[in-house]
This record gives sequence, C-alpha cells and structure tokens, in this order.
Amino acid sequence: MSIFVVDGKGHLMGRLASICAKELLEGKKVVIVRCDKIEKTGKYIKNKFELISKSKKRTNTNPKRGPFHFKSPSQVFWKTIRGMLPHKTFKGSDALMRLKLYDGIPNSLINVKKFIVPYALRTIRLAPGRKFANLGEILEDIGWKRKREIKEKGEKLKTLEKKFWNRKFDKIRETRKNIREQFNL
Repeated sequence: MSIFVVDGKGHLMGRLASICAKELLEGKKVVIVRCDKIEKTGKYIKNKFELISKSKKRTNTNPKRGPFHFKSPSQVFWKTIRGMLPHKTFKGSDALMRLKLYDGIPNSLINVKKFIVPYALRTIRLAPGRKFANLGEILEDIGWKRKREIKEKGEKLKTLEKKFWNRKFDKIRETRKNIREQFNL
C-alpha cells in the first residue's frame, strides 16, 4: 500500500480535496500536512461569512445531535473530503480511515519527502489578480486557537533546517578544498 504525504501549503481546497478523495477510493493512504496553509478562492471576508453562516445551522429539536461544526483547518478540510466520498458505505468509510490530516508538520513527518499536486496549486490554477484567502487565517477569526503554537514550531523547524544545510554545505566545501589540494588545482 502506497502512502502519499502532501504539503498543503499553497493548494486550493476543493481541487486538493477532490484529488485526495480519488486517491483514497483507489486504496492509497494519504497524509496531508500544513492544512492551515490551504487556500480558498474568493475574498477573505466572503469566505469568513460563509463559514460563520454554516456554523449557525443546528438541529431544532436537540442541537447536541448535530450538525457539528469544526474550527480547526484540518477538521474543516476533513469534512470537505468526506463530502466527496460515499462515507455511509463500507468503501467510503474505509477510504476515510486511510486519511490523516495535520495542522502544521508533526515531528514524525519532518524528514519525510512531501509531494505537491500541480493540478491543485493556486499559483498555477488561479488567474493573476484573483482574490484568495488562507484557511488558517479565516478559522483563526472564527475561533481556532492553535495558530500561534504552529507558527512557533514552524520557526524552530526553519532554524533547524538552516543549521542542517549550513553543515552540509560546509562539508561539501571541505571535500572540494581537499580535492583541489590533492590534485594541485
């Protein structure tokens, strides 16, 4: 069974969700990191009011029975993918069980190669000058509280990456220097 780890940064929500749903139905495992950086087309304020209006819907008899509205970007994206799967059948629920979503990058997936989906990239698909909004920023205004933690973790990761690449380039420079000295170049 093949596993795809996709970096959600810069991808359009609907396009990425449709591709993930198709892969899940084919029997593949899909892991999506940085769901907080997924983007939606349209103005920021329009997307915000759309999510707020959806969150006001409830059951008249007993609101505890649903519908349940999520505030985390990974949960909102999960619900988008679930809408594209036949989740009430065994095939659909089995496909949904093969999906993992994360806000930010978990420690277990830091060193794993992450794919991008060109079909779903905003820079390729959206015409220049068109409005778009970041899912994490929209949900932060609605009530998601973990954005600061994820941002701090991302900054720590960047410093670690910088140290790694500096060490790697230093080793390359040393080996080149040794080769030049060896052959008197």
